[in-house]
Amino acid sequence: MGRAVGGRGGAREDDGRGSAAGAGDGLPHAAPPPGERAVARRLTAEIWIVLGLSLGKSAVYAVVALVAKLTAGPPLASQTTTLNASRSPRPYLDLTYQLLSIGFALLPVALALYLLSANGRSAVRRIGLDRTRPWRDLGLGIGLAALIGIPGLGLYVAGRALGITVEVQAAALNAAWWTVPVLILSALQNALLEEVVAVGYLMERLRDLRWRTPAIIAASALLRGSYHLYQGWGPFIGNVVMGVVFAEYYRRRRRVMPLVVAHTALDVVAFVGYALLPEEWLEAIGVT
Repeated sequence: MGRAVGGRGGAREDDGRGSAAGAGDGLPHAAPPPGERAVARRLTAEIWIVLGLSLGKSAVYAVVALVAKLTAGPPLASQTTTLNASRSPRPYLDLTYQLLSIGFALLPVALALYLLSANGRSAVRRIGLDRTRPWRDLGLGIGLAALIGIPGLGLYVAGRALGITVEVQAAALNAAWWTVPVLILSALQNALLEEVVAVGYLMERLRDLRWRTPAIIAASALLRGSYHLYQGWGPFIGNVVMGVVFAEYYRRRRRVMPLVVAHTALDVVAFVGYALLPEEWLEAIGVT
């Protein structure tokens, strides 16, 4: 009987406390929103994580690769770097490796878009990666590709002549029926990764952190140049210039899709052209 009476008394006491605590709506009070400094710290950590999983990691490896080339003995001009290399002499195993590499390389893109959509707004629309203006984006992208690509080829040839650029073998896949499709997919993967992360995501986040516009453009451009350092000083300079142009375009238009189109076109020409053009043609334009 004592336990029963005590239980009833305890229930009355609990009800009293509940009435006092829930005098408003009866629900627990929400935690106060984080302050500006806490938000800034979170965004800064987020940026480092995203870059550390993607282009920032590539930049670190590119710096190490350049140091290794500079200290190897032979001049840069006599050294070679290879893109899109085969990973197995067995064609279908090689295809499997290539597709896995492309797929996993796109995960940071998905992460960046997911983080940008945390406030409920579509990240695809926020950075202009949607398909609302397909023909306009295509035309602008091809124009940007020509604007960057033609001087870029000249800069590569000049860099080779000056000895500050390594020989870049843009495609070294074994010949197979899937070679060209894989090279096109690789070009699209590069474009999505670089333009979404280095331009759309990074510029939006630095804007959230209230960086000044020149600093945002410089950060995006220097990041782009840094992960190309393994190719030498010439491609670093060229990609910084490309980064400034692309970042300024994004600042004005807030659309990353034309940049993806332009980057894809540039890489398709480089990869597929290198794989299909006769060697004497490549030598004539100074690519090999």
